[in-house]
Amino acid sequence: MVLRSIARNGFERLENGFDWVFSPAWNPLYQLGALGWFFYWIVCVSGIYLYIFFDTGINDAYESLEYITNVQWYAGGVMRSLHRYASDAMVIVVILHLLREYVMDRYRGVRWFAWITGVPLLWFLIACGISGYWMVWDILAQYVATVTTEWLDALPIFGEPIARNFLNEATLGSRFFTLMVFIHIALPLIMLFVMWIHIQRHAQPKVNPPRGLAAGTMAMLLVLSLVYPAVSQAPANLDTVPSTVGIDWFYLPVYPLLDVISGATLWAIVGAATLLLLCLPWLPKGRRHDAAVVDLGNCNGCGRCYNDCPYSAVTMELRTDGLPYARQAVVNPNQCTGCGLCVGACPTATPFRRASALVPGIDLLDFNMRDLRERTLTAAKALSGTDRVMVFGCQAGADLSLLEGPSVAVLPLRCIGMLPPPFIDFMISRHHVDGVLLTGCREGDCHYRLGIKWTEQRLSGLRDPYLRKRVPRERISQAWYGPTQSPPLVQHLEAFRGRLREIGPLPRRKRRVKKTSVQGVDSHG
Repeated sequence: MVLRSIARNGFERLENGFDWVFSPAWNPLYQLGALGWFFYWIVCVSGIYLYIFFDTGINDAYESLEYITNVQWYAGGVMRSLHRYASDAMVIVVILHLLREYVMDRYRGVRWFAWITGVPLLWFLIACGISGYWMVWDILAQYVATVTTEWLDALPIFGEPIARNFLNEATLGSRFFTLMVFIHIALPLIMLFVMWIHIQRHAQPKVNPPRGLAAGTMAMLLVLSLVYPAVSQAPANLDTVPSTVGIDWFYLPVYPLLDVISGATLWAIVGAATLLLLCLPWLPKGRRHDAAVVDLGNCNGCGRCYNDCPYSAVTMELRTDGLPYARQAVVNPNQCTGCGLCVGACPTATPFRRASALVPGIDLLDFNMRDLRERTLTAAKALSGTDRVMVFGCQAGADLSLLEGPSVAVLPLRCIGMLPPPFIDFMISRHHVDGVLLTGCREGDCHYRLGIKWTEQRLSGLRDPYLRKRVPRERISQAWYGPTQSPPLVQHLEAFRGRLREIGPLPRRKRRVKKTSVQGVDSHG
């Protein structure tokens, strides 16, 4: 879609700027989900503090918040402001997270589960904010209470109109605030449960932003709370109609529409929009890759594929084929994205195998290791010069076609994490190429979540299968660039080729001659 392509390009360019300002490790656009969790906990902690001093009486609610804001400004006032601004920030990051996952096409296929459990979180968040505004009981709360109940009355679910409870001061009792406190506590708890469900199919989900980003964000909220503290508007009075009310556009964007359309019409619009969001993963249905398959004859149950799968699609279960191993890998095709990270983790996925066919313990049917080895060798044979480079790159990253040349061959991969480290060893130690360049998505934003991280750890010896020490590291380069960062990738490649020319060809090892002895023959002749 044209609009999605434009939006993606906008996100990419914005992320380029944020990378420069914050560094990729602290780029907030890569941490939107984790920032949402961070703001949630700030709201919870500050809310608990405010609850200690909040009074649920019809008149005492407003007065207790005035005490918290003005008399106890150094603690309660700061907490109230943190509560308000962290709530607003949570709305922003949730909407950005939803939009970014859509434009980056990370919501279809087996990722539908995270998407449809994420959409309701937005409405839970709005409901939490609306119930919070009622508790302040100023003229904004009066407006919210009146409009909300009139809107709810448009649904045929109440025996009597609930809006009549707000006709005048005499019709409203203190039990209203007790009910609001219960709702305002219950909704965030339910929301927390849905948030937990939302990340269940993700291995190693990001629920905490980097410490530096968290500290900077917290400092920003504190400064905002001190410079521009959250305050109440004039106290509510149901016997009068407020002439002017300051609307919070984070939580009440649709409320002004009720002045021009009916409540039933607005419910229809909101319901249709929600249904559309829930159906997006199948409108149209995304192209799905084949799930990984396990070959038990080559699987020893090591569990590396289980540890490296980003979507918990691999489980380790009891052996079923009688081989002397305790466990075997089992793939759930309904959760497998076909990224191949499990193949990159398999110790049997090595191109050095010659005695038997290259059939790893786990592999992709539509992108198998045997074909990858043949394509790699074929591409390497066509290279010339002393700076021959094999580029293994992710299809979701920069434009790899710009890198091809007489001395450069390009092998697009589904994810850079699907490349087993022995392939790098094979290409260099067997003198097929002079160097290997690994490239993928932009740093900090792997399309399959963990491909870049696992690749870096395997090369540095922190994760199995690691790259053997015999492979000269100066002949390996890594470059993580997104679709809008092709020029820097080209420059990186040229610099790498220049280093290879300076290093010179890799010395060829002398073949070992196997010594033999003949019995019964005198060694002196």
